[in-house]
Amino acid sequence: MAEFTRFDNRLGILGWLGKGKWGLERYLYILHRLTGLAILFYFMMHIFVTSLRAYGIYLWTEGNFFHQPIFRIGEFLVFAAFAFHAFNGLRLVFVELGFAVGKPIEPIFPYETCISKQRPLLVVMMLLSAVLFAMGGYELIMALGR
Repeated sequence: MAEFTRFDNRLGILGWLGKGKWGLERYLYILHRLTGLAILFYFMMHIFVTSLRAYGIYLWTEGNFFHQPIFRIGEFLVFAAFAFHAFNGLRLVFVELGFAVGKPIEPIFPYETCISKQRPLLVVMMLLSAVLFAMGGYELIMALGR
């Protein structure tokens, strides 16, 4: 009978996430996928809520269901996900078109990577996202204060 080979699985979910073994770009890739799924879920929910209008149900009028503080926070999270997803998507487009990769060279040891060209683009993307987060956070604080 064949023996089963057991692999060490002490890390569990943290091992799946890499626990620092990957670069920053890998974590941005995971976050890009998660924000994309969140935006898709929001879009489907938005279509459903808007379609309730055909049945005479208005959930977004003043003082109704969607004017609770928890939905204001959810609105900010959707805005934050959209801002990150948009700027990270632009960064990925620039990388895929070759603007942040550089020209190909002969691989001579020590190998030169394109991280020095991609990281400034990543920093600019994160700064633009942070500016939009701050603007949206200010709007959230003003809306919750009313």
